[in-house]
Amino acid sequence: MQYISTRGGMPPKSFTDILLGGLAPDGGLVVPDRYPTIDLATLEGWRGHTYPQLAFEIISRFATDIPAADLGRIIDCTYTRQAFGSDDITPITELEPGLHLLGLSNGPTLAFKDVAMQLLGNLFEYVLEQRGEQINIIGATSGDTGSAAEYAMRGKHGVRVFMLSPHGKMSPFQRAQMFSLTDSNIYNLAVEGMFDDCQDIVKTISADAGFKSRYKIGAVNSINWGRVVAQVVYYFRAYLAVVKRIGDKVSFVVPSGNFGNICAGHIARQMGLPIGRLIVATNENDVLDEFFRTGHYKVRQEAKPTSSPSMDISKASNLERFIFDLVGRDANELARLWRELDQTGGFDLSQTHYFDKMDEHYGFDSGRSTHEDRINTIQLAKQRFGIVIDPHTADGVKVALERRQAGETVVCLETALPVKFESTIIEALGEAPPRPAGFDTLESQPQRFTQMPNDAEAVKQFVVNAINA
Repeated sequence: MQYISTRGGMPPKSFTDILLGGLAPDGGLVVPDRYPTIDLATLEGWRGHTYPQLAFEIISRFATDIPAADLGRIIDCTYTRQAFGSDDITPITELEPGLHLLGLSNGPTLAFKDVAMQLLGNLFEYVLEQRGEQINIIGATSGDTGSAAEYAMRGKHGVRVFMLSPHGKMSPFQRAQMFSLTDSNIYNLAVEGMFDDCQDIVKTISADAGFKSRYKIGAVNSINWGRVVAQVVYYFRAYLAVVKRIGDKVSFVVPSGNFGNICAGHIARQMGLPIGRLIVATNENDVLDEFFRTGHYKVRQEAKPTSSPSMDISKASNLERFIFDLVGRDANELARLWRELDQTGGFDLSQTHYFDKMDEHYGFDSGRSTHEDRINTIQLAKQRFGIVIDPHTADGVKVALERRQAGETVVCLETALPVKFESTIIEALGEAPPRPAGFDTLESQPQRFTQMPNDAEAVKQFVVNAINA
């Protein structure tokens, strides 16, 4: 399998060639030249697979240039009881008949991003050792990506991580998870701005081909293809766990701001997984909800701070991968839309055949949630289902209950454990959520970070100084 750019300006490359990078050289996102297809008989044969076995079956179809024995070893070392708390890795719970919760937050940083990031860290180390190279990762986080990346990359040979986060905008728990790390290859940069500012800095640096090449710059944000393909696995896992008959359809509700997690669901559907609907759940930063309801994609001037902060995003970077498929993988049409986006801050598909195709062919739907909705849903989940959920998962459960159709089997994706957002849980339930073992004194540990202006050149200079130190 080869990889191309959504904007058509990159010659085909292999999985290991594109693994370490973020944006393609032409500013587009990397996608496979085709999606491998899985028939129902093959899917039936995967029913008894362990999580590592299933992960190998799926990821090996994308990482075709990594020897099977090596890839199998990397996957087996990643998805372990020690790292994820159980052999299930992503356990699924039935909340009520036809409504399920997919547990994705059992990794070392208690967020769904561990599922992909732990694998990415091991793949990075493998490829770098094979090539005798080093890499400097520059990433942006609105909360959970940063800690997941840092815990996956800490101590890795040949890897430095420079993680940008919006100064003062994360929860105290999220901030402590990142800033309390003392590993010499981890650098936390608190940018004076919002997540979108951090993301723009990363994109600006990635677009500087000379700087990127000279200083071996890589990416771990959701634009990294390795992360997306790792997330495809748990859609298959959830499907196999809830259907009685292979071929029956399952719908997924996914809290999403940057369109990375639900993009993996889109890819699973393209591979042949019988998905009914893919329902995007947003918070007040509802650019994606507006797009799937109206066909109008309009970037906000800035994201609003909310009580589900990891989705406080005004522009969804991974949407470009879906739009590429939506326009028939026509790189010229995709590039035209993105020029319009750059010039006017949006584009409108409402009067085109693409708008109907989003629903009828690709099965997308959406909903949004507010702070009041989150509080009410956290309370409802405790009373009705006997569970405590975090604010982002509450956005998803609220939309699942609201949008679910009669007879539809729905899986809602959990995003993080509630302990990461203690103040909101206390507001909703009047008590703090339970803390997993080992996290009792996290916020009181010494923290190490560097406050930075909202300026790509300042960040580049910091990276150069750290490399040359």
